[in-house]
Amino acid sequence: MAPPRLYIDGQRLRDKEDHREFYASGINVSGDSKLPAHPPISSHVKEQFFDGDSVSFVDRPFSVAEAHTHFSRLKRWGYNTIRYIFTWEALEHEGPGRYDEDFIQHTVKILRIAGQYGFHVYMDPHQDVWSRYTGGSGAPMWTIYACGFDPTKFATTQAALVQNTWPVLAEFPKMAWATNYQRLACQTIFTFFFAGREFAPKCIIDGKNIQDYLQDHFIAACRHLAKRITEAGDLEGDVVLGFETVNEPNKGFIGHPDLSKLPEDQKLRKYTTPTAWQAMLSGSGRAVEVDTYDFGSFGPYKSGTQKIEPNGTSAWLDPGTWDDSKYGWKRAESWRLGEDVWAQHGVWNPAKDEILLPHYFAKHPKTGAIMNQDHFTNNEFMDYYRKHRDVIRSVWPETIMLIQPSPFEVPPIIKGTADDETNMIFASHFYDGITLITKKWNKLWNVDVLGLLRGKYSSPAFAIKVGETAIRNCFKDQLSTVRQEGINNMGEHPCLFTEIGIPYDMDAQHAYMTGDYSSQAAAIDANHYAVEGSQAAGFTWWVYTVSNNHFWGDNWNGEDLSIYSSEDRQLPPSSYEENASKLSLDPSSPSYSESQSEANELVTPGSLKKTLSVGEMDSSVRSISASETPGFRAAEAYVRPHPELVHGSILSHGFDLKSCTFSLTLNSTTPTPQDYPTVVFLPEFHFPQQRSGASAEQRTTVEVSGGKWEIRIEEIMEDAPQQILKWWHGEGEQKIVVKGVKRKRGTLQPREEEEGYMDAYWQMGRNCRVM
Repeated sequence: MAPPRLYIDGQRLRDKEDHREFYASGINVSGDSKLPAHPPISSHVKEQFFDGDSVSFVDRPFSVAEAHTHFSRLKRWGYNTIRYIFTWEALEHEGPGRYDEDFIQHTVKILRIAGQYGFHVYMDPHQDVWSRYTGGSGAPMWTIYACGFDPTKFATTQAALVQNTWPVLAEFPKMAWATNYQRLACQTIFTFFFAGREFAPKCIIDGKNIQDYLQDHFIAACRHLAKRITEAGDLEGDVVLGFETVNEPNKGFIGHPDLSKLPEDQKLRKYTTPTAWQAMLSGSGRAVEVDTYDFGSFGPYKSGTQKIEPNGTSAWLDPGTWDDSKYGWKRAESWRLGEDVWAQHGVWNPAKDEILLPHYFAKHPKTGAIMNQDHFTNNEFMDYYRKHRDVIRSVWPETIMLIQPSPFEVPPIIKGTADDETNMIFASHFYDGITLITKKWNKLWNVDVLGLLRGKYSSPAFAIKVGETAIRNCFKDQLSTVRQEGINNMGEHPCLFTEIGIPYDMDAQHAYMTGDYSSQAAAIDANHYAVEGSQAAGFTWWVYTVSNNHFWGDNWNGEDLSIYSSEDRQLPPSSYEENASKLSLDPSSPSYSESQSEANELVTPGSLKKTLSVGEMDSSVRSISASETPGFRAAEAYVRPHPELVHGSILSHGFDLKSCTFSLTLNSTTPTPQDYPTVVFLPEFHFPQQRSGASAEQRTTVEVSGGKWEIRIEEIMEDAPQQILKWWHGEGEQKIVVKGVKRKRGTLQPREEEEGYMDAYWQMGRNCRVM
């Protein structure tokens, strides 16, 4: 069953058939897609790392055989939207213009299965610090060579910090990968990508400036994938809504005020922290002593110095050993291999190792305009966006484009211009940097980072928020500000937070040893509270990673943000699944027909008091101890109720985890049609159907301002039942409040009278179709 087609109505997404508002409760799928599947080269694998041409991403995000397992799990957890991660490397790893059709056809197959489960999908051409070979993910290895770099020399020169080449893989510094944005390789390549014509005019390859060469190949690869999706015939618009521009664009050197100093806006300082000038020197083989930084409770602080000693090794390609014919391109004579390109453009003198133009990137070389973040966003980034948009729409005219400026930066000013067009979504990211970098949930204080960046406070001290309530409201205010900035600068468009997440390996992996996920649950709940309160059109949580494990996390640069891990317990299956697991699959069996009527039984105001027996438990079922399966991975905080389709417009909604209360306020200009009620996903874990002997505290209650409602189990696919609430209401402002069962946050230790009930659910869950 394909999901309903959606359209954009101002700041809202709506169903084309019945015009109900759609709220995107989504997930990024998957973290594994950053990495090759064949051979499986994670960030902590050295072997075959530099054999980048011959890798394959077929079976990313997972194999076709496993797809039903993952999609059914995500559907049961309440997700309805997928940000589908793919990389340029997956499409074009073998060389320029050589597309991996096997991967593309695998992608089409996976998208079809996603559609069967009713997911709305948008495609995310993902990158982090450009490429796996510069410490992240995204671009194929040949792009590094095209830019004149030798990636095998990055470890020696620290032109990039790459875990795969780290001496002791497990000792790669946490979050050091993100500092690559301020290191030579990434800063150079992003400058090439967005402004090569202005700042690197000598860099010509195949008759094109390096800017056009890189952009044209990347966008053409995305166009090729979009073309294959449209050719599939059953995906365009029905399953796949559209394309995001590129994940987290970075300006590189553009706007750098002084290459000899660390810029004020370089907030992430960790491990060795060279200035741009020092990075150019070490990249050319010079020994340089640089400052080192660590991250403390109040941000980065200088921790000492370290000497980078390349011993003459250069990060630039050696013309004596490198041959451009490997990939078939021809480099112009104006571009000399083996020499720093910025030295070739007069930025510094390699004969004397002196900097000549420390402000080279501070002004536009032709117009003299100040080159800062605002200039980048409104000029270089927007030029790229228009090019990307127009090429994708050449094969898919009605595609929705998700425009994603740099995270935490002011969005482009396009309101009222030709770029302010209907089929566009404002895509933004939000991470609580304090929690992400320190890997601790500090419920005592946090910082209004966005407020500091926008100059909201006369002193940084005023940006500190004290107490968990203030922290949660601070997150909500930041997200609300981001959404409003989008409206002010870009016009009326839906705002989706396409990445938001928290680290699971907090407190030195305390949860993995104890099963106590209370810190993770609190952090997840605070972030969800912020999204719900921001009035955004939805979100896609970061991330679902199939291969996640407690030791290596997401298998990428030490990150551990996946909501799923095979080493953690999952929430117990619903009563529907529990009943189904006991039934005969023979339609002629009496128990089969009996079970079907029970499975589809409605819960209404009149039937709410009716008790539903859990059924007899197998006396041989034993409790699963925390040492065997440490915990539920804070699932109670992310498996949460949300509006799915709303007749009218959402005014506010949210879930209070502490009191287990969901509320929704809406406004409707007409009464609800019988066939198109307001629909709420109501997870049975929080809002259980009533069972024999349940106390008042263990019952679901519903209060409405008016109308009628029912709670029932529905399924789009047989293996993905969902408990939903349907509400038929009148016109005007309407409100519904649903209260469920309160449990202790984080550990999910059940009440004594529920222990046998929960253990049996867990045991039966082990027999379901899970990985």
